[in-house]
Amino acid sequence: VDQIHREIEEKSILVIAKRQPVASDLRELVAAIRIASDLERIGDLAKNVSKRVLAIEGEYHPQKLVRGVEHMSELVLEQLKMVLDAYAGKDPAKAIDVWRQDSGVDTMYTSLFRELLTYMMEDPRNISVCTHLLFCAKNIERIGDHATNIAETVFYMVEGQIISDERPKADASSETSVAFPGAAQG
Repeated sequence: VDQIHREIEEKSILVIAKRQPVASDLRELVAAIRIASDLERIGDLAKNVSKRVLAIEGEYHPQKLVRGVEHMSELVLEQLKMVLDAYAGKDPAKAIDVWRQDSGVDTMYTSLFRELLTYMMEDPRNISVCTHLLFCAKNIERIGDHATNIAETVFYMVEGQIISDERPKADASSETSVAFPGAAQG
């Protein structure tokens, strides 16, 4: 994936230098470079998820949490398929649909984050598995963010303008606190 990313970047820069494209041709080349970069990063994140999954293979997994991570990954995979279809079909409406789904993935991540922390506090034996699941969920959420980046790029490539609305965000994990049992409340 890294090699393909470099090739797309090099070929696009060569076309820009030699042919000096304008308007939609230039937007398509810039989009190819940006999308290749997002796909390269998605590949890195997917590799990280696979390493975490292998690390917890054979260990006890709280099925509710595993199902939550699986469901989140299914949603993000569908986002990725949709946005690649939007790119291939130059479909700005489909790109906007993907863009709007970002907050749903963020909300799901925040919910999983809280549940995983709770499981870790309830039983320290869950810490190892839950930590791996937490990193899997975060990497999957980031893949969703990259799909959203691609959606913005597709919209710009086709329409020639940036999406004017604020990107929907609902990842509140940085603002999440869970009280430890027996800890003094301040």
